[in-house]
Amino acid sequence: MFMKPLNVSDAATIVLGLQDEIRRSEESRYDHRLHGVLLVAQGMRCPEVSRLLGDSVRTVQYWIRRFEEKGLAGLVEGQRSGRPSRLEDKQLEKIASVLRQTPDSIGMAGNLWDGKTLSAFIKGRFGIKLGIRRCQYMFKEFGFRMRKPRPQIARADPTLQEAYKKTRKMGNEPRD
Repeated sequence: MFMKPLNVSDAATIVLGLQDEIRRSEESRYDHRLHGVLLVAQGMRCPEVSRLLGDSVRTVQYWIRRFEEKGLAGLVEGQRSGRPSRLEDKQLEKIASVLRQTPDSIGMAGNLWDGKTLSAFIKGRFGIKLGIRRCQYMFKEFGFRMRKPRPQIARADPTLQEAYKKTRKMGNEPRD
């Protein structure tokens, strides 16, 4: 008895989605490497496995080499160092001390620090261009929290605020 072959509709898109899902978690990537080693152990060659799993031949070879050297521990994902800091420790110390002052006290525009102001300070002082988002993250790294200036309406005259409100107080006007 012959079975009808099953097909996945829009297979190219599905394959890309599944590969993204595998890359999303550390456990999935470990299982993916485990399957690659299993296929080689069952007699497939690295180029065949790489085509089947969607990884480069060198990547599959790297998995096999690490497995041979360290066993299953060789397939576990190690720590990634990340991009090295463009600022030196002394520069970071200077930034941390400057953030304890107001921007206008050191000749910058504004009276509260934000990512844009910090980025301009770092570029002017150290000649290093950092993005606004990176500078915003630095506040968190230094233990600061972002403060936003209160809107002007908060300091307005309470009688004018009351007159501006669109909703009426309960009980002031009769109901229909």
